[in-house]
Amino acid sequence: MKQRFFLSLLVAFGLVAFALPRLPVGVDGLAGIFALSWLFFAVIVIAGNLVGLLYTNNKGQVETKERHIKVETVRNRRRYGR
Repeated sequence: MKQRFFLSLLVAFGLVAFALPRLPVGVDGLAGIFALSWLFFAVIVIAGNLVGLLYTNNKGQVETKERHIKVETVRNRRRYGR
């Protein structure tokens, strides 16, 4: 699972590196709006892959607060006999 996030991150960085010199960021009008929105979505993709890469455990599952709370509840019940 981590390999997929890492590969997607590399592809996203590659696309940004390839497109950045060609995007008309400082231009007024529709071309500038397109360039800024494209960069915005690229940042979202990169951030999403970073979050997935950082919050994935060794088994390939994404850790969530709900799962952590359930595990702690079960541990407490076993520990205190409830």
